[in-house]
Amino acid sequence: MIKIGIVDDEILARKVIEEYCSKIDNFQLVLSTGNPLEFINFTQQNEVDLVFLDIEMPELTGMEILRSMIKPPKVILTTAYSEYALESYNYGVVDYLLKPVKFERFLKAINKVSVSIITQPKKNSGSEELQIKHDGMPVNISFKSILYIQSFGNYLKIFTDSRMYLISETLINITTLLSENFQRTHKSYITNLDRVTKATRTHLLIENIKVPMSAMYKIIVVEKLEVLAKL
Repeated sequence: MIKIGIVDDEILARKVIEEYCSKIDNFQLVLSTGNPLEFINFTQQNEVDLVFLDIEMPELTGMEILRSMIKPPKVILTTAYSEYALESYNYGVVDYLLKPVKFERFLKAINKVSVSIITQPKKNSGSEELQIKHDGMPVNISFKSILYIQSFGNYLKIFTDSRMYLISETLINITTLLSENFQRTHKSYITNLDRVTKATRTHLLIENIKVPMSAMYKIIVVEKLEVLAKL
C-alpha cells in the first residue's frame, strides 16, 4: 500500500483529492489536514510515501515545509498559481497540479510517482517463490513460472506455466508477497512483467495470452517494462 498525506487549507480542495485517492486501489490515506504543522509532526512518527501539498497556506507555505524536512516523502504540489512551478522542481517535486485538479491530470501525476515508489525492492524480494495454501496444503510456486494473477470474487486465480491455482486471497494482500517484477495492470489483474512478450494499447501479451491493461496503470506498466528491458 502507498501511504498518502494531503495538506491543504482549502477544505473543498482536500475533499477533491481525497475522492480521487479513494479510487486508487493501492492508496491508503493516512492524513488529510489543513494544518502544515500537524503534517510535519505526523511525519516525525509515521510513514508517508506521497503527499499532495498545497503551496499557499497561512502558517507555512508548501515550499517552507519542503525546506524544513530532512527526508520529505514524494511530493505532488497542488496550487492555483503557476509561478511556483520552476522553483518547486529544485526540491525534487514529482509533479505540479494546478487547481481545479481534473481526475485525468491527477492520474498522470500519480503514475509518475507510483513508478518510483512501487519499483522499490519489496521486503521479501530475495525470495524466489510464492508460498500459498491450495486445497489446504502448502504449495511453493516459483515466481518465474507465474504468468498472471486474476481476481475472481473472493478468490484469486494464479496462472502458471503448468496449471492454475485457486486460492482465497485478495490482490492487495498478495502484492506484498511478490517480487518487484509483478505489477498491477488492471483492477482485477497482476502480471509478471518478466513474462510479457508484447504490449498493445489495451493488453499485455504473454505468448498468445492477452492480459488486460487499463488506462490507470498503463504509464506505470510501460515505464517498468522499459526499465526491465535495459537490465
